[in-house]
Amino acid sequence: MKKKYVFFILVLLTGCLLQAQVVTKIIQSENLKSANISLLFRNIETGQTILQHRSEKVAIPASTTKLITTATALELLGSEFCFETFLEYDGKIENGVLNGNLYIRGGGDPTLGSRYLGDGNYLIKWIDAIKALGIKEIQGAVIADASLYSTEGISPKWTWEDMGNYYAAGVYALSVADNSCTVVLKSSEIGSTPEIVRTEPIIPELTFDLKLKATSITFDSAYFYGESLVNQRTLYGAIPAFRTEFPVKADIPNPPLYLAQLFTQTLMENKITVGSKAMASFERGQNRTLFYTNYSPPLREIIKEINYRSNNHYAEHLFRYLALQKSPIATSNAAIVVVKDFWNSKRISTSSVFLYDGCGLSPCNAIPGGFLVDILEYMYKKSAKKEDFIASLPIAGESGTVKNLLKNSKLQGKVYAKSGSISGVQCYAGYLEWKNQTYAFSLMINHFTGSRREVVKQLESLMLNVTNF
Repeated sequence: MKKKYVFFILVLLTGCLLQAQVVTKIIQSENLKSANISLLFRNIETGQTILQHRSEKVAIPASTTKLITTATALELLGSEFCFETFLEYDGKIENGVLNGNLYIRGGGDPTLGSRYLGDGNYLIKWIDAIKALGIKEIQGAVIADASLYSTEGISPKWTWEDMGNYYAAGVYALSVADNSCTVVLKSSEIGSTPEIVRTEPIIPELTFDLKLKATSITFDSAYFYGESLVNQRTLYGAIPAFRTEFPVKADIPNPPLYLAQLFTQTLMENKITVGSKAMASFERGQNRTLFYTNYSPPLREIIKEINYRSNNHYAEHLFRYLALQKSPIATSNAAIVVVKDFWNSKRISTSSVFLYDGCGLSPCNAIPGGFLVDILEYMYKKSAKKEDFIASLPIAGESGTVKNLLKNSKLQGKVYAKSGSISGVQCYAGYLEWKNQTYAFSLMINHFTGSRREVVKQLESLMLNVTNF
């Protein structure tokens, strides 16, 4: 018995020594010596902490924030939840004429016209629903009712550099085509100002102030700037010289209005005349007749898109929708309260959680690594939605944003994780499976120097070393 006891102590001490060596190597490396580092691996089966460094301290989580959003949504809304968009009218239909307006009332669906999910024929189905009512003429207008969400489409904690770009598009109760468009530019000699050839799709009334230049670069270094709901964008930066067509991606500034315009155009193309110009409204209406409901794909598919592609657009719509659990209008602030209240109710403290969005784009977000691991452990051990949550995570070396992580290593296919990266930040969080054991982990490195690839390699080495403990 004594020999077994001594052997156990030696194994334990050896493991502790290995852990200390691995952590020391990370925190003392030249590119990380001034960084804020939070590391935690926990064995889910035993509850034992395998490795940790400052896991109780906060760090910027970047897109690993999406794990909080998707886990909370699964728990509160359920795997089969669908966003709804409603077609309504006011007035009366007489002899094929709608003496009133046609309304598109939004329910926060991010998949309308999306390239990733949703029904690509949704507009045709809307037309069929209108024809089924016998409508051949609309005397009023097509009005986009975006009143379910606030007008604050952009988080005030996002940076000005991001606003106006496709990955930081505004979030509204009515969104369409991922709220993004392609601007095709033509450039000539170095130092000249490129010109706009077209936008895809065409966004009526959208104007641009071009401040960018053609240079000797070979890549896209153009950035759009502008306010939400304002159909004007300023374009800074640079694109390669001497390009006949060079595409860059931007946001759609006013998605509710664009959807109303797009539907008006589709009605006219189908020989249903519309008397007035398309409009968008954030005021709630009354005395309307509901005649068609459009459903999004189920939530289990939406969260997979969020976590696989790190889709900010989907994540923010879902995050805002959570606010409706306690508020009549979806706002970021109300969503934050709902998220925190839920995890506090599960005895996972949010007292050290600084949360400002649902996608992780804000550099003001700051959470302890231990908080993420607590959520991961809860979803694995206590959630009835465990399978859907794990299925939403990309697999290291095989899929999603971690397709190249740990590729051709012994951990390829054994790590299910969400990545996160913004300027100066690299993070991973998820599950690692090894020798019939499952570990929940969070790795956050903020304000590193040197290359991002070097940091990724260091985190890969850390994960591989954990299998030796």
